[in-house]
Order: sequence, then structure tokens, then C-alpha cells
Amino acid sequence: MRILVTGADGFAGRHLCALLRAAGDEVVEAHGPRAEGANSNALNFDIADEAAVRTAVEKAQPQGIIHLAGFSSVARSHGNPARVFAVNALGTVNLLTAVRESTPETRVLLISAGEVYGPVPEGSRATEDAALLPRNPYATSKMAAELAGLQFHRNYGLAVVVARAFSHLGAGQDATFVVPSFAAQLRAIGKWKVEPVLRTGNLEAIRDFSHVRDVVAAYRLLLTAGVAGQTYNVCSGTGRTIRSVLEEMLALSGVPARIEQDPARLRPADIPSLVGSPDKLRALGWEPKHTLTQALREVLELGTA
Repeated sequence: MRILVTGADGFAGRHLCALLRAAGDEVVEAHGPRAEGANSNALNFDIADEAAVRTAVEKAQPQGIIHLAGFSSVARSHGNPARVFAVNALGTVNLLTAVRESTPETRVLLISAGEVYGPVPEGSRATEDAALLPRNPYATSKMAAELAGLQFHRNYGLAVVVARAFSHLGAGQDATFVVPSFAAQLRAIGKWKVEPVLRTGNLEAIRDFSHVRDVVAAYRLLLTAGVAGQTYNVCSGTGRTIRSVLEEMLALSGVPARIEQDPARLRPADIPSLVGSPDKLRALGWEPKHTLTQALREVLELGTA
């Protein structure tokens, strides 16, 4: 299958492209306009530029698209909501419009986020039919992108599937995210570069973590087997406090550090608990193959043994 992957130069995108190629798919990578590292075979454009998106889709002529490109930081979304909406919501509309005009038979998987649910009662798991109550510009922009995708499916017949991805971890994630931030601090402490103090935000928040390789495997499955017009959670179904994840990282690394809360790392309108139900995805045959501990070892650069 010839698959266009937007955001191919991002964390999940790199893992996804490797998986697709290993499975025998032909991959067309789409990178952002300021992507690091030259790749002569990649398409480089701003997803918020309608004309550039149209040109890229016409050139790629994909049978499938996995749309990962977007503004991905919840924390930073509060500082520039206009750009967040331009990239995540309008960028998705640009892509769908290009598909409608150039390659209307293309299957499209839109990558949304579990953040669209907002707070989930502790002990509960959000299902795909739950009400959406986004609490930040990132989540609201993802909800808008979902609605656009479903509208293009209903009105124009595009084969659009939505994946709501919850937190995922593995090698190569940017240190602006919470777990890689812990890892970067632990490495610096372990090398005696800084004092042995690990600065954190809210450690009592409960999140649903998966290994990135399991997540991208779900994306490939959903592109081919997901029902058009349907939404699927991509998650483990298990909640962990950030504190418990940090404690496991401390044990794995063997680095002694004192934990201190940093007010600058606290998010406005943080969500106490966010756990999803993967039952609908599992019904398609998806099963996770990697553990959170494996993901943490990779984040810590300890290997996978």
C-alpha cells in the first residue's frame, strides 16, 4: 500500500514509518517546513498552507494517509492557541480538501488524542461514545479536526477513520513531554552535571500509557481495517499516576534524586485522570506486545533487556 505519512519526522512518525516499511508498504514521508536533517525523498511543507498541502497530495497520489502532523504539546498550546488551531484543525481541513479534490478513494486515518475527553472519573475508562469535554487549546483543536473528518466522510464519502491516541512512550520523544523530561533530568544528575533534585509538575495525575511501537501498530491496523466514519481509542486501558511512573524510572536508573514540585511545570486546567477503553480496537485484533517498563528503559536509554 502506498501510504503518505504526515508528521513523519516526529516521534511517533519515525516509529510508524519504520513499521510500515518493515511490513512492505511504500511510504511517502511528509515533513514540516523546518524539519531537521535533509531527506531528499521527503515532502516538506506547512500543513497550514492549503496550496502546499494540495500539491503534496497530488504528487504523492497515496492509497492511504496517516495524518500525524500537528502541534502536539498540551502545555505549550495555552501560549499560542491560534497557531494550534491553524495547524491541527485547519491543517486537517486542508488535507481532507486535497484528498477530496485529487484522490477521493484514499483512506485517511486522522490521529486525534485522548485529551478530547477531558477529565475521566477515577476508576473509569472513557469509551468512544463518551461526551467530549476538552480542557485546553490542543484538545479543542483535535476535537475540531475530528469533526471535520467525520463531516468529510458523511458529506463527501471520504473513507476517514479517527484514532484517539492516549499517552505513549519510547525512544526519541522530545524532552518537553513529562516522562522524557524526567529522563533528561536523571541523566544529567547521574553524570553529576546538576544537583540531585528532580523537578516535577503534578505527580498525582493519572494517565494511560502505551509503548509507541504498539501505538503505531494500531495506526496501521486502523488504516486498513478501521470502519470509515468510526473512532477508536488507542490506549492500554490501565491508569498509572505520574508519581508511580517516576518511581519506576528512579528504580530502573539507579540514580538517587530528591523530588521537588516546580510551579512552572504545573499546567492550567490539568486533568486529574485520563484513562481509555481499548475494547473497540481490540475487537479488530490489536493486542499490545510491549510493556511500559520496556518503554521506560528506552526513554532512559538503558536498552530493552
